[in-house]
Amino acid sequence: MRQPTNRDLALDFTKGVLIILVIVGHLIQYILYQNEGFWDSACFKWIYMFHMPLFMAISGYLSCRALLVKSFTQAIGDRATQLLVPMLFWCSLLESLKFAVFPRSAGAPDTVLLFVNESAGTYWFVWAAFICFIFAKAISISNHWSPWALFVSVILVVLAPLTFSIFPLIKYMYPFYCLGFSFAQSRERWTSIMRSHRPFLIMSASIAAMMCFLAWRNDTYVYNNLALVQDLPSAKNVLLMFLGSAAASVVMIEVLLRCWNIGHSNRVVRFIAAKLGPSTLVLYLIQGAVFRLMDSMQYGELWGPAMRSAAAAFLGTMIVAVALAVRWTVRDIPYLSQLMLGVPPAHLGK
Repeated sequence: MRQPTNRDLALDFTKGVLIILVIVGHLIQYILYQNEGFWDSACFKWIYMFHMPLFMAISGYLSCRALLVKSFTQAIGDRATQLLVPMLFWCSLLESLKFAVFPRSAGAPDTVLLFVNESAGTYWFVWAAFICFIFAKAISISNHWSPWALFVSVILVVLAPLTFSIFPLIKYMYPFYCLGFSFAQSRERWTSIMRSHRPFLIMSASIAAMMCFLAWRNDTYVYNNLALVQDLPSAKNVLLMFLGSAAASVVMIEVLLRCWNIGHSNRVVRFIAAKLGPSTLVLYLIQGAVFRLMDSMQYGELWGPAMRSAAAAFLGTMIVAVALAVRWTVRDIPYLSQLMLGVPPAHLGK
């Protein structure tokens, strides 16, 4: 695994594109469709088939060293510092803004309960990445990375009948986290297989992704089916969700890595890799706060398509600009960089 001093710019480019797609997906939902009918958008469907699963697979890939080398206590502590500390900071800031701008009703939930629900709902991916890391690390202690133990854990997590809070999303993400880790652990073998059978594998994945895209419906989204198998129709939806996401992720990682190989000297491509890739966490946290605030606002009821498109482009640009400005401002300030970005100052310059 590459050390922080020798970053993999191809993966940073991939992460940068994925975080852009996260923002675009939310802009489609909140601005272009204003929370009505966005499930049927072809662009929204395409993005949501792979962007978070591929993000989670990359997270599992990059966590390989921490999972294999570090002790349980050190690994969990480091991951909590990296993910949960900045998440709690931005969630606290979000709740402070909401409390200041939008007065609470008399029947509103308790403040602590509201904060817990807000952090889980707004930043579910951070919690999912942290919990998947804990699951994987626990298996490493008891089974020394037996592939069968990892496979059994995936089956147990996916089939667990849990539908409350963010558990359906964890069930959805955990297989991809384990796939990313497994690829990192056996990278040479998988690279050899890909080198020998790349055209066939990519063609098969492309055909599968296209067929799943055509069959994808509202109930295929994890937000609607809750990754719960109750009967034959629900089993088909859940299976389609996992197969479609896996196939689309394979196709998109191939496409994005090819784009990097071809265009790595292009200024825009290098900007995505050098600036957005290392800033994915703060970008995710800031965009989550922005779109959560929009849930409490009335806006754009009389906007036409052109006005909505312009507002979406402006808001997306501002989110990226603010995130990069925050990173540039606090990157060398001790403790503040850890609190807001999740990265110690010494690592940011590298």
